[in-house]
Amino acid sequence: AAAARIKAIERITNHDVKAVEYWLKEQVAGDAELQAVGEFIHFACTSEDINNLAYALMLREARARILLPQLDRVLDAIGRLAHQRADQPMLARTHGQPASPTTLGKEMANVAYRLKRQRAQLEAIPVLGKINGAVGNYNAHLAAYPEVDWEDFARRFVTETLDLDWNPYTTQIEPHDYMAEYFHALMRANTVLLDFCRDIWSYIAIGYFRQKTVAGEVGSSTMPHKVNPIDFE
Repeated sequence: AAAARIKAIERITNHDVKAVEYWLKEQVAGDAELQAVGEFIHFACTSEDINNLAYALMLREARARILLPQLDRVLDAIGRLAHQRADQPMLARTHGQPASPTTLGKEMANVAYRLKRQRAQLEAIPVLGKINGAVGNYNAHLAAYPEVDWEDFARRFVTETLDLDWNPYTTQIEPHDYMAEYFHALMRANTVLLDFCRDIWSYIAIGYFRQKTVAGEVGSSTMPHKVNPIDFE
């Protein structure tokens, strides 16, 4: 209901953040004390002050609740396989051709080590936020309340209230350099996993691995003997 009302307001304002502001003002309209300070809901803020913090909170939560736990699950599975098959001999290949001996465990350890590095780099990236007005200079803030240390206020709000890293120097927007770092780290982790899938697919293709058949599953609509490695494609 709240989202529908905000979208209805947005159809009039043609501005998403302003629609949220108007909706919030509607919510406090029945309380005389809150209504009296309703204009402070969006005091001295530019839309990007709101948006950048929302994006940062979403990215931080996604990393903590989804990305890192899922990477840990994959790392744990590959790591266990590396230990369990540490002595399982296997012929390595270079340029796709038979080369020198290795072990399955060692090849799995290669993947685990690479993925662990990328996981650590993803986790270490600071998620930044800012709340410093229309061009990053606290202009409206200082015009209204020059006695307030707005830089300190902004820093404490971002770091203490929201538990984000503070970006003290911005224009209207938080430049999102950290997002590029975040997504590039995620891309590199995905590249490791892509290599892993290609390796497993190749091991199946050359007969190192065999896939288990699952009752009821069909590998091909016309070739009943097939079990396709679709999970690695």
